[in-house]
Amino acid sequence: MTKYVGILTAGGDSPGLNAAIRGVGKAALGLEMNFIGFRDGFRGLMNNRTMRLDSEQLSGILTVGGTILGTSRDKPHKMPVGDRVMDMTDVMVDTYERHHLDALVCLGGGGTQKNAYRLHQKGLNIITLPKTIDNDVAMTDATFGFDTALGIATEAIDRLHSTAHSHHRIIVVEIMGHNTGWLALGAGIAGGADVILIPEIPYSVEVVAEAIRHRSRRGHRFSIVAVSEGAVSQQMAEKIANLTTVIDESDDSDAQNAAKESLNEVLKEQASNTWSLSRELEALTGLESRVTILGHVQRGGTPSAVDRLLGTRLGTACAELIQEGIFGVMVASQGVEAVPVPLEQVVGKRKSVPSDHPWVMTARRVGTCLGDEI
Repeated sequence: MTKYVGILTAGGDSPGLNAAIRGVGKAALGLEMNFIGFRDGFRGLMNNRTMRLDSEQLSGILTVGGTILGTSRDKPHKMPVGDRVMDMTDVMVDTYERHHLDALVCLGGGGTQKNAYRLHQKGLNIITLPKTIDNDVAMTDATFGFDTALGIATEAIDRLHSTAHSHHRIIVVEIMGHNTGWLALGAGIAGGADVILIPEIPYSVEVVAEAIRHRSRRGHRFSIVAVSEGAVSQQMAEKIANLTTVIDESDDSDAQNAAKESLNEVLKEQASNTWSLSRELEALTGLESRVTILGHVQRGGTPSAVDRLLGTRLGTACAELIQEGIFGVMVASQGVEAVPVPLEQVVGKRKSVPSDHPWVMTARRVGTCLGDEI
């Protein structure tokens, strides 16, 4: 009997999405499945906005960045509808049934895994693929999009070396990664950054300044500081930990509300942390400091060969799992294998950088300051 398969991409765009769509689609068509896409993530599923995906539509997209389906950050259970926010999960179930789907494939990061799992709990046959430049999805060695972003961030650091050297400056370059440091750590090592600051290792600005002054004393009158957008100082990390403890453990509702307000203020402060760090380093070292925020350029452009290969490999494995009737899983990359991992083992978890990870140890061995010790 012919199987009917739907697919959507949700969350932030990422290099390799089209490669994964093509991988799922070409393998599905080879297994004589009917294949349709939903436009703009879960909103397209709600509004029944579809796109037929045949051989012609899948042709030529392997090397194209972004996603031909479009994307959004809308959540099934918190969907903006007019001036209201509503739970539209049942509407999405109706769309699924209207198309007589045998499976829905959802491509995305941690938030998408959660939203897809909610639909699975409603009885839909769901399979997900791990996409994000942050590389923070649990239970998979890698997510497609990460390698391309890593290359872009590394090239940016390479280019910043020449201007930092010419002007004897500190260049503070902010790299994406949300609350994990994989991207900043990898690009910092590959690009030869002198300081790398990541969320998993709270930093002391005095330690960073001393590392830069030490370089100056040795005749190196410039420094590159690669900082993850989620990096925090030791003082800020302590504030966040204390306020979170009050919110989670206090029986006093007034104390909890006050702690939530204070936490929001700290998080607002953290959002401009890179600029504050630059000003502090300039004052402590006497060197001119400049900020470069790479931003969304890290998401764009042609996907790398690694991301094309990963997206294609996981996509074709996804089609095979649909054929075998295996659902409620994320297709993970583990070693050289594409492995189905139950979604309940993925959702609500984040793959952070361990303090003893080989990349961390490598950075320390080459003399890179990670902000916690000289």
